[in-house]
Amino acid sequence: MAPPFLKTREEYQRLVDSVDTFLLDCDGVIYHGPKVVEGVKTVLDMFRAAGKKVIFVTNNGTKSRRKLCDTLNKLDLGATIEECFGSAYASAVYLAEVMNFPKDKKVYVVGEEGLEEELDEFGILHCGGSDPEDRNFKPPIIWDDFKPDPTVGAVVCAFDSWINYKKMAKAMSYLRDDPNVVLIQTNTDPTFPTHGTVYPGSGSLSIGIVNASKREPLVIGKPNKHMMDAVLAHHKFDPSRALMVGDNLLTDIEFGLNSNIRTLLVMGGVTKHEQIYGENPSKTVPDLVIESFGNFAVLADKA
Repeated sequence: MAPPFLKTREEYQRLVDSVDTFLLDCDGVIYHGPKVVEGVKTVLDMFRAAGKKVIFVTNNGTKSRRKLCDTLNKLDLGATIEECFGSAYASAVYLAEVMNFPKDKKVYVVGEEGLEEELDEFGILHCGGSDPEDRNFKPPIIWDDFKPDPTVGAVVCAFDSWINYKKMAKAMSYLRDDPNVVLIQTNTDPTFPTHGTVYPGSGSLSIGIVNASKREPLVIGKPNKHMMDAVLAHHKFDPSRALMVGDNLLTDIEFGLNSNIRTLLVMGGVTKHEQIYGENPSKTVPDLVIESFGNFAVLADKA
């Protein structure tokens, strides 16, 4: 059965009245590249003024909450750091608050400064990542460089523009030689959208480590419930009065469905109308559909 498509002011108002917490994907919902979706700033200001909680939930593993907040505020969206929740921060929360990662162990990072910043926030020791010794690798290969550090207790893979053979080999050596070392991926997104097209994403970059180690990774980011566990551990809201808003069926909408939270699909992003209302619709069905998140701005006009 096709989900309801919200069109009228009354439908928008009923939905808003039933929600205390809005979980918002960013690219495709809040903005398209460098351009804010029309009406979104008005909607965010209106929701905050009404006492609604707004949480920006993104799979971007390169940005810390601070950097995500800066990105949103360069677009004049009035974000606070408490409203920002990326997969890098979720991974740090999961390690510290769900797994109780030992203080004397290190994380080997396949990722960038944003992930390292979030690990630092929780006092989690780490190596790899932006370390020039690993980042600036050039052949020939020196195999002795791949001897594992016995203090490493986890390998965390995020998007890494500096991915190279040395990082992959080091990550594999930790996972191969110690079954107690945990493999975590911030997300498995095969691509990421930018500048009107898509390029290889975090999942595509780390698949070599997953395949070589023959390990089943713990995936934190959307659509996995681990991400919601981390969000709830930090924000503690009522899931029955929350709404996940996104433009991607396979990440945002499945994230909400996997977490037993209502979902609102926004068109105009990666999902096409025929995937919902066509002859062969997707098996992933949102609870509600709206043309644009900016459409809620009609509620700000009381005339």
